[in-house]
Amino acid sequence: MREQNEIVKDIKSVLEEKVAPSVAAHNGAIGFIDFAMDTGVATLKLSGSCSGCAMSAITLKRGVEQTLKHYVPEVNSIVGEDDEEAAEQGYKPFVPKDERDV
Repeated sequence: MREQNEIVKDIKSVLEEKVAPSVAAHNGAIGFIDFAMDTGVATLKLSGSCSGCAMSAITLKRGVEQTLKHYVPEVNSIVGEDDEEAAEQGYKPFVPKDERDV
């Protein structure tokens, strides 16, 4: 069984090398917060345009979670937390056009 620090190192590496380029293209960022050894849940921070984005849940489950599970088998699932400072940095949650017109 691997040590937590080894797993965390691998999670951070995958986020930096495999995930960051894709989300950066959309002015977003996904960073590491915590990894729970007992449950295999990685908690990630959604920053930039990812924070509050309606599509972030889909990106997390279909993209980031699957990528982390592939490269870091100890990861069972992920949880995303929005960056509370995103609004202060000028990022606002995406609201689809049809909802703005209502």
